[in-house]
Amino acid sequence: MSEKKNGNNLLIRFYDSLFERFGPQQWWPARTRFEVIVGAILTQNTNWGNVERAIRALKKSKALTPAKMFALPTVKLAELIRPSGYFNIKAKRLKNFLTYLYSVHGGSLNRLFAAKEGSELRMELLSINGIGPETADSILLYAGQKPEFVIDAYTRRILQRHGIVKEKSAYEELKRLFTAGLPRDVRLFNEYHALIVKTGSEYCLARRPKCESCPLEPFL
Repeated sequence: MSEKKNGNNLLIRFYDSLFERFGPQQWWPARTRFEVIVGAILTQNTNWGNVERAIRALKKSKALTPAKMFALPTVKLAELIRPSGYFNIKAKRLKNFLTYLYSVHGGSLNRLFAAKEGSELRMELLSINGIGPETADSILLYAGQKPEFVIDAYTRRILQRHGIVKEKSAYEELKRLFTAGLPRDVRLFNEYHALIVKTGSEYCLARRPKCESCPLEPFL
């Protein structure tokens, strides 16, 4: 791996190039913190368009609050989120989170995010069945305003294609590249991840990537 590939400065240069091309992304697209959390769970193994359809169904049924969703039978919840795929599994995961929220924090998101430091709260979230590192970090960053960088498939693909990480690098290893190489700033982490999503979905495609027009092409 070259000195260029090792330098933390490369991450800043990536960010500057992406921001210059795309501008601010206004991500995560949600009106409430709970909607962010639900979206983070529903987006597992599906695309955002399917999540939006499920979110609309929840809103139409007035089920997009912790209290309403907690009271909703799991079978009914699964039917509402059917567009997101794996809906029976995801309904159970939403219920698992809500059970935790009510049993530990009295159903209050304010108490949840004020209870502990980010690293401790992250461990709590990871103890919930169905909440993995990416989902936990999405909840902490976008709903809790905690400086936890989110690593997704787009991030991994971009880093691999630029020779920065190996194919089987662990989630935590990839995350440390950003948390150690950048200021631990919520707004920066928020914008950076959103810009990566934009780049990955439009240019760094799994098949037939559009490298020649990608804003990160000069760094290849």
